[in-house]
Amino acid sequence: MHLGQHVLAEFFECDPNTLNSIDKVEKYMVDAALECGATIVQKCFHMFNPYGVSGVVIISESHLAIHTWPELGYAAVDLFTCGDKCDPKISYEFLKNKFNSKKATFSELKRGIIDEETLKVAEKPFEIMQQFAD
Repeated sequence: MHLGQHVLAEFFECDPNTLNSIDKVEKYMVDAALECGATIVQKCFHMFNPYGVSGVVIISESHLAIHTWPELGYAAVDLFTCGDKCDPKISYEFLKNKFNSKKATFSELKRGIIDEETLKVAEKPFEIMQQFAD
């Protein structure tokens, strides 16, 4: 048993215009949270000069965060959800499509692993659930 799932995603060969649009990046991140069934609490996004967007969507279940490098067609995304209401892989697939990513990878980690004997959070590192590239 674990408290959360943390998907660390990388999107390659994305549409640079999308990655450099704060409006599109914010909309797609919010939509990705809603798509997986999350409850949005707050959001904050920033446009860098000359290019790039960073932002976070805080959800009741944890957070979704992004950093883009449009000049490289690349985005790094964290999708962290707690409980079993949201599946971060749904958000991953949604963003891969919206960013027109030609190649994407993710690692999925178990966070807050519960020791079944003591029913306390085990003092050990996270566990890698799966790694995937397409």
